[in-house]
Amino acid sequence: VCFIPGGLDCSISFVSHILGKVCVHGRQKEILSVLVPHLTDLTKSDCIWQRICWRLVECVPDRWMEAVVLGFVQRAPGADVLSRLLGNLVMKNKKAQFVMTQKLLLLQYGYTTAVLQNILGYLSLDSLRRALLIKVLQELLETWGSSSAVKHSPAEQQHYISKAILICLSHLKEPEIESCRQELLTSMMEGVKCHLDSSLPRIRRLGMIVAESISSKINTDGPVLKFQYEEDDEARELKSLLVQTPSFCVVPSLPDDDRNEKADAALPLVLESNGKSHTAAPHVMPDEESDAELDSDDDLIPYDMSEDKELKKTMAPVYIRDCIEVLTGSEDVDKWEATVKALESLVRKNPAGTREVSVELAKVLLHLEEKTCIEGFAELRRRAQVAVLTMDPIPVTQYLTSQFYSLNYSLCQRMDILDVLVLAAQELSYPKAHGKTKHAPKPCIQLLHGSDSSKDWRRIVDERIKSKTRRFAKGPSQVELASGPNEFSSVAGHFFFPLIQNFDRPLSTFDLLGEDHFVLGRLVHTLAVLMYLAVNTVAATAMGKALLEFVWALRFHTDSYVRQGLLSCISSVLLSLPEERLLEDMTEELLETQSWL
Repeated sequence: VCFIPGGLDCSISFVSHILGKVCVHGRQKEILSVLVPHLTDLTKSDCIWQRICWRLVECVPDRWMEAVVLGFVQRAPGADVLSRLLGNLVMKNKKAQFVMTQKLLLLQYGYTTAVLQNILGYLSLDSLRRALLIKVLQELLETWGSSSAVKHSPAEQQHYISKAILICLSHLKEPEIESCRQELLTSMMEGVKCHLDSSLPRIRRLGMIVAESISSKINTDGPVLKFQYEEDDEARELKSLLVQTPSFCVVPSLPDDDRNEKADAALPLVLESNGKSHTAAPHVMPDEESDAELDSDDDLIPYDMSEDKELKKTMAPVYIRDCIEVLTGSEDVDKWEATVKALESLVRKNPAGTREVSVELAKVLLHLEEKTCIEGFAELRRRAQVAVLTMDPIPVTQYLTSQFYSLNYSLCQRMDILDVLVLAAQELSYPKAHGKTKHAPKPCIQLLHGSDSSKDWRRIVDERIKSKTRRFAKGPSQVELASGPNEFSSVAGHFFFPLIQNFDRPLSTFDLLGEDHFVLGRLVHTLAVLMYLAVNTVAATAMGKALLEFVWALRFHTDSYVRQGLLSCISSVLLSLPEERLLEDMTEELLETQSWL
């Protein structure tokens, strides 16, 4: 290389072969961690070294090109440095173009955000390469909007593709957005639908974030999409990628002496600035304190409020029928709130009055919408529905299960029906306490207190004495468990069979076997819970046989959430039915299930 400034020709293909061979044999980190910083320094202001570097990479044989390109992408401190080192390599070498625009973005997903920013920033820094940037964005959006990819690719890969899309969007200029606005809108609508159909909350949130970002880019003046989702670290990281951060000047290859000198010179500046900030603070505090003293109200004499009376609270209705009238037609917001809060206890205290209007009340609660902002409104409404259902199980269950497959209900209402059925079945199947029967303590997590062991010395001594004491006769020491009739036994069929019989009949607004597979997954899990709660009931055998046939019909469903529910169904059948019934009445179904498993 030293002959080049003298005007002599030379070939560096031999060096390119050595570089490629070293990288492909697993020594990529060792050689490029030294080579890249030196080349970064040399190419900063010397165009001859830039051409040497371009030739060095261009002369690498195709069979070794992937290892070399990947090493440069991972070691480069920024997209501008990578552009200086590689030049227009992706426009001259098809192998390099495939690696950078296909393999590292669409086929692999284990690289860091910095690698993605290097690749896409490199494509955006030259007018010839920007066409590749637009093409890459279109292919990423096509993959992001594919329902098959959303269903079958892991969540980590979808997160990786989402990051790549947002980085691409951050590099687009206004004329480029204008030219492909319609394509972006179409891709956004298709992709967000596929993601919202997913049963995984993380996938749905990724779809919402990317759709919001695309919408903000293509609708700079008009309204943009807005979703409600939990703001976590992942969401904040994705949103930050939409804003380009200025590239800092990184000089990783300074000699050790120079680097130490610059570091030593920079350190006092930092310490000095910190010192100033710390010393400046005490001068401000006294002023604030003096202002606070001047504004103090301690000298004012307080009013005598001993004779004041508390405002009368709005009373909730006393009768169930009055509650229905308030919830359906009252304009008094305070009375409406009081009714919602008191309805559950009123229903449980008055079972006879509830049975008279149970179906009507269940209908009102199913369609009830929040008029004001009540804390925990959804939970209050659900508990009231469960109370009505447990007070009058058969007619209310018949109403709810018939409405589950009716027209003009939202998916949220249908899932509310499933939740209410499960909670009511659990309550009915749980034994009630009678007389003076003591409840067994529920298992809980014991929290460890402080490290001072002297406080617990008596407990430790008692446990040691108890463990070493032999007793030849003693009475019952265990707490007597609550017992009682299983109220779910007589109504289990009313909960179960209406839900299972119409799942394959699509409606104009509801298709369980089609796009509403998330509700299908909830239905499958609900049936599994109902089967488990029906243990030792008369209808359990018929329920188990019907459930195994239901599982067989859906065994090849594409959604993993539905298949997990099917496994829960099989487990519930095996746990709820005795061996004799399984082997005598369901031999064929069990063998088919075994082969599927």
